[in-house]
Amino acid sequence: MDSLTQIALGAGIAALCVPPGHRRRALLAGAALGTLPDLDSLPLFLLSDDPVTRMTSHRGWSHSLLVLPLLATALWWWLRRIWQPVREAPRAWWWAISLALVTHALLDAFTVYGTQLWWPLPLPPVMWSSLFIIDPGYTIWWLLALPAAAILGARPAARTVLAAGLALSSAYLGWSLLAKALVERQVEPTLAALGLADAPWFSVPTPLNTLLWRIVVMTPQGYLEGEYSLIADRGPVRFRHHDIDPDLRQAGLATRAGQRLAWFNHGFMAAEERGGRLVLSDLRMGSAGGYVFQFAVAQQQPDDWQAIAPEQLAMDFAAQRHLGPIWRRIWTAADAGPGGLDGSAMPTPGDNSGSNRNAHD
Repeated sequence: MDSLTQIALGAGIAALCVPPGHRRRALLAGAALGTLPDLDSLPLFLLSDDPVTRMTSHRGWSHSLLVLPLLATALWWWLRRIWQPVREAPRAWWWAISLALVTHALLDAFTVYGTQLWWPLPLPPVMWSSLFIIDPGYTIWWLLALPAAAILGARPAARTVLAAGLALSSAYLGWSLLAKALVERQVEPTLAALGLADAPWFSVPTPLNTLLWRIVVMTPQGYLEGEYSLIADRGPVRFRHHDIDPDLRQAGLATRAGQRLAWFNHGFMAAEERGGRLVLSDLRMGSAGGYVFQFAVAQQQPDDWQAIAPEQLAMDFAAQRHLGPIWRRIWTAADAGPGGLDGSAMPTPGDNSGSNRNAHD
């Protein structure tokens, strides 16, 4: 999730754990702890110039449920030696520190980027993908509760508003899982009808909401991409097909960078040739024509592809131009909307669906 959300979550969780007289200090300490795991980006940036390594190592050891309890205990032990509040309520502060760190990792796992919850075990990152990386429906409750708690301080009402913030944000998290289940209940019969019941696929909410969802399905010839609105759509999901040259995909997987990316993105990856270079795109973030993570990993030679040092390509995408179409698509059915929103257009960032065909009507 975004840094503001993690700061707010850490502050709220820590303040709920400690005695009333420590509450304001816990808000500050929890805010710092809530952003601490994401500081792994700094050593990655300093120690590696490989963009694939940076991407796939982020949310690694600093987000591991096998590491964070040990880190929390070490921090608690150090703070107990130097800070009076921890000496006064050691057990409460151990919980405050531990939960502020662990909830950061767990919340990140609800996004599609993926979180290596079990590092150093060589398991693919966990991606429950029920929240967009920025979702005001989750964050707003904490942003309302935290200022009130800071003003109220040690008064009992402060704990009440913090508990309300936790309850409402958690309820929204639960709703996101329910919404995902409702969408996937429509996807499964659609794929079965297409003969793709066993195909790998995922669903993810579009930016800033949990009402319009994007679905990507891998096929032997490429991938399908579609959307489903919980408000407007009924019945089968409509997909557009995007081709992937199997030889290009295989050439990409033959590179070290391609293998690492495929592990990281669970195989949801496109391959294409651009100006004599082989480009791999992570299909989980963005949409056709505007993926967030795209890497050139090989150079074309007369008879083969030669691996090169990976280069991350800039994304041609301005988010503000696409939030309006996303909002309209939430309320407009795919097969009956104005402006081409009939299943043949993708009202999300980077649309180039006009050249693609519908896979299901």
